[in-house]
Amino acid sequence: MTEQTTHSQICQYIKAQYKSAIFNTDLSGVKLPMGLAVKASKLRSSSGFPDIVIYEPRGGYFGLFIEVKADGINLVKKNGDWISPHVEKQHDMMAQLRERGFKAMFARGFNDAKIIIDEYMNQ
Repeated sequence: MTEQTTHSQICQYIKAQYKSAIFNTDLSGVKLPMGLAVKASKLRSSSGFPDIVIYEPRGGYFGLFIEVKADGINLVKKNGDWISPHVEKQHDMMAQLRERGFKAMFARGFNDAKIIIDEYMNQ
């Protein structure tokens, strides 16, 4: 299953399971024309910003940020390095979000995201 399909399933799950939850998502996986993609990138603080944010305080956190990855993907190489500079940037952004009182995690696949969301929302 692709990251885009997983992302869509997660959003549908949040809508169905947590109807009153306020959340937002980026346009993960949506292919934009180059000019529009450049404009959109200028509207963010970083390219490492997570895919989904749930604006619901729980368990001492101000909200939950999730970076969606395809099911089964390894984020770290055997030597301990991140699989790409972009994933490292995403990790660094999530560390900054945690420092500011948010929960921020990678989710590998729908089931992983579902567990993270359910544990967070049911605190």
